[in-house]
Amino acid sequence: MTAEGRVDEASVVRMVAHHVDLGVAGVMLAGTCGEGPWLRDRDREALVRTTVEAARGRLTVALQVTDSSSVRVLDNIDRAAALGVEIAVVAAPPFFLNATPKRLLGHYTEIARASVLPVGLYDRGAGSPYVVPEPMLADLLAEPNIVVVKDSSQQVSRRDAYLKGRAARPSLRLFSGGEFDTVEYLAAGYDGLLLGGGIFNARMALQILAAVRANDLVKANALQARMNDLMYRVYGGPQITCWMTGLKELLVELGVFATNRNLLDYPLTDQCRAQIKAAVSGSDDLGFREDMLVPHRSFVPLAR
Repeated sequence: MTAEGRVDEASVVRMVAHHVDLGVAGVMLAGTCGEGPWLRDRDREALVRTTVEAARGRLTVALQVTDSSSVRVLDNIDRAAALGVEIAVVAAPPFFLNATPKRLLGHYTEIARASVLPVGLYDRGAGSPYVVPEPMLADLLAEPNIVVVKDSSQQVSRRDAYLKGRAARPSLRLFSGGEFDTVEYLAAGYDGLLLGGGIFNARMALQILAAVRANDLVKANALQARMNDLMYRVYGGPQITCWMTGLKELLVELGVFATNRNLLDYPLTDQCRAQIKAAVSGSDDLGFREDMLVPHRSFVPLAR
């Protein structure tokens, strides 16, 4: 964002280039970490349009289109498709009355069947006010237009239900959104990771994925512990005190973003600021700079 709180399109272009440099397969815009539920409609449109133009087909672009009714979600999907988005991601509605399990299942089913885009299901588990009961997930996952699940529930029973759904429909792709515990989900059979912190921890996450696929869980867990250490330094410890502001401050230090401005007003403590600067500069001698940066960057970083 600019200092005035609007989408900084030049920073978005650098953000896309940074993701390409990191070697990820795609981006999900306007999720929780992307401040989607709080953005102005026109700012969300600017974010999407700029990302699609900058990506030029090098990344799959998904967009969270969550809303309080299926008809509003479908309108959001139509607008997203017109901008070039490839996957529409739907989480639990923020305001939903008569929220019986049957009606909630119908909400998602109607969206999946009427959407002009393939649909991703974003499951925040207990973090959502309305959750599809596990016995109903099989029916939902049988919908052929649901192509991706971002599972951030961190619930083993829901993980098992998703694996069962994927076994019944192998084309379904399962991604874990729990960046502090990726190994368990990858080892259980998830296809990959869709992480809020992927813009800075993707190189480490890809190493974890490679270690799990090589069946080296000792190495994978050691890498996870290292990635957690970095995230706690950026986010402000296990309480995640500095979360969004710390994340954006890191991107300022990396030369990707121009400001740490965000809509959620997380503080930036002196300790967070110092740890972020030390990690990016390499002055902490912990090697996090090499974990976050590729040897040759495809864009000119902003000078601090």
